[in-house]
Amino acid sequence: MAIILDADVIIRGEKGTFDIGGWLASRPEDEFEVAAITVAELWHGVERAAEPHKSKRRHYLETILAPLPIIDLALSRRRPGGGLPP
Repeated sequence: MAIILDADVIIRGEKGTFDIGGWLASRPEDEFEVAAITVAELWHGVERAAEPHKSKRRHYLETILAPLPIIDLALSRRRPGGGLPP
C-alpha cells in the first residue's frame, strides 16, 4: 500500500518549511503517490500565481510530480444524502 501525499505536504516543501526530498529519501521502502484531485488543486495554485513566482512554482510542481503515480480517487457509487458508500 502506498502513502498518498497531500497538497499541504507538497506546498510546505515548496515554501521550504518541510524537507520533502529528505523525507521521501528517508523512506526508501515506502511507495508514494498523489491523488488526481490534489494535482488539480496544485495546478490551480500555479495558474493563479503571478510571474516570476508562477514559473518557479510550475517547475517545482513538475519536478515533484514527475516520479509519482497519479491516482484517480473518483467514487463509482454515491450514497443518497452524500458521504462515502458503505
